[in-house]
Amino acid sequence: MQQNPEPRGIGRLMFAVCAAAALAGGLPGSQTRAGASQTSATLPSHDALIEDLVAANRILAQHGIVDGFGHVSVRDGRDAQRFLLSRSIAPALVSAADILEFDLESRTLDAKGPGYSERFIHGEIYKARPDVKAIVHSHSPSVIPFGVTGVALRPVYHLAAFIGDGVPVFDIRKAAGITDMLVSDSARGRALAQVLGPRPVALMRGHGVVVVGSTLPIAVGRSIYVEANAKTQAQTLALGGSITYLSPEEAHQIMAAGENGGYQRAWDLWKHQAIAK
Repeated sequence: MQQNPEPRGIGRLMFAVCAAAALAGGLPGSQTRAGASQTSATLPSHDALIEDLVAANRILAQHGIVDGFGHVSVRDGRDAQRFLLSRSIAPALVSAADILEFDLESRTLDAKGPGYSERFIHGEIYKARPDVKAIVHSHSPSVIPFGVTGVALRPVYHLAAFIGDGVPVFDIRKAAGITDMLVSDSARGRALAQVLGPRPVALMRGHGVVVVGSTLPIAVGRSIYVEANAKTQAQTLALGGSITYLSPEEAHQIMAAGENGGYQRAWDLWKHQAIAK
């Protein structure tokens, strides 16, 4: 895969700087082993946030969550009324030079190129959910059947505990009638945000999924594991017989313990693999 030489060099430099910082006492913005929340004093710098967003695009592509389509955004650490999202390009090809800045009306503040037509997913969810700092929209294949069959997507293993309270399904026909299935304006984005409500995941009937998180590693980790859970659940259903899902109480305990450390260990691995490519 070809990459822009300059962003790749910057990525290597940033990786070396971050490694040195880790040895000196920890990465800015990193979580504790217990998955503690970030504070304003430990938020990553703007350049580091862009580097992480580039890595997130490549991680999701490497795990088959996105292909030529799909996108991931992060709320701007300098201004909560803005977010960062790539120009309209395949996620695996995203470099730092492709990152655009948007306001919450989903209007680009840059002139680097057009944004994704479904950028309104991001703007409207950020408006509705101040707690959300990162959003992934994908057409993750294993989740699609659960949005069109009436079979509920439920957690079958601990890494999917975040869906323990249920996964709503957004049917765009109820919000906008017969469409091209794309959330390509503010009204459709608001309708999706309403269906998502306070939950971390919403299926999009006949389209895909939207996943949110309080950090970029959490949004990416949830996207990977909701796909894995959907695949595993489908395999389990095919076996027949009764299924022992995680109970709500088990799911709540996993979440209370820090949702697997905020996926930080996995994120460190995924990011290393993404930068190495």
